[in-house]
Amino acid sequence: MADLPTSDVTAMGFEPPRNTQFSVFLDNRVGKLLELVDIFDGQALTVAGLSVVDSADHAVVRLLTSRAELARRLLDRHSLPCSETEVLVVEVTPTHSLRLLCKSLLSAEINIQYAYPLLARPHGHPALAIHCDEPYVAMQILQRKMFHLLAENDLGDNLNPGDPYNTGLG
Repeated sequence: MADLPTSDVTAMGFEPPRNTQFSVFLDNRVGKLLELVDIFDGQALTVAGLSVVDSADHAVVRLLTSRAELARRLLDRHSLPCSETEVLVVEVTPTHSLRLLCKSLLSAEINIQYAYPLLARPHGHPALAIHCDEPYVAMQILQRKMFHLLAENDLGDNLNPGDPYNTGLG
């Protein structure tokens, strides 16, 4: 793989779209997912993505919200054990398909470790949260291929009305 610059801020001050995923650890018992979802009910954020991986004793719930700082405070307030990681959120369209996304990352030998679809469709298109082994390089490649990458500001009520991609759908 060719060495690509991996700075997350350009000379003109551009920062890449950021999305903080929370992996919340829950006992694998009836009602625990509802208790987690209730924490966010009525709050000034949108739960934009959700993935549950369970085992016999516990479950890991991956959450993506429109306001990571608020989500972090709510999880801390309820003493829920969790970890954080950055994920990319990529819109999938007829011209920028899942196949092209995978092919683009494969060409740079970037491994997608896991992915899940989002609940939110801020521009009327399906979107996918992906976690990969080289997120900044992946972001640069996808931007060069003209994929639309979303940030947490795109995932809920805080959608920027001046965004040219904002179609009012979602």
